[in-house]
Amino acid sequence: MVANIQLIEAVARLLTDSELTLVTAESCTGGMIAAELTSVPGSSEWFEGAFVTYRLSAKTRMIGVRQSTLDAEGPVSEPTAKEMAIGALRASDARVSVAVTGVAGPDGGDLLAPVGTVWFGWGIRTDEPRCVQTSRHELAGSRSEVRAEAVRIALEGVRTLLDRR
Repeated sequence: MVANIQLIEAVARLLTDSELTLVTAESCTGGMIAAELTSVPGSSEWFEGAFVTYRLSAKTRMIGVRQSTLDAEGPVSEPTAKEMAIGALRASDARVSVAVTGVAGPDGGDLLAPVGTVWFGWGIRTDEPRCVQTSRHELAGSRSEVRAEAVRIALEGVRTLLDRR
């Protein structure tokens, strides 16, 4: 059973009603958002696809995150989340995006981005792709709990973005 079924159904309804499609750019969630979305029958009507950009080179190569951003700000930062959200829109036909980059743990964190730090970016394509909202969360729990909560937050953000349209 999908953990976020009611949330996904709400997102699907909003996307369908607006004739929009969604794309994900995922790092610490490793494709979990896409897996949740595609577990729902009919998701091909509103889900464009996913970029799982776990390594830095994937972020630059697949969705155009600038190396200078990664060098200056780090992979777990607001500028990186913004560039991921915009890059996913540019690399797809989708009109809405969500990007997630963080440190799920149990190690890998540092002073600027301790374990549990997750940045989110939500984008929309109007004339030009743009990131319209970002959010930083400090999540607690095991690696799997951090990742599961990141999926929920990402989907809540999509719903909020679509509710405002």
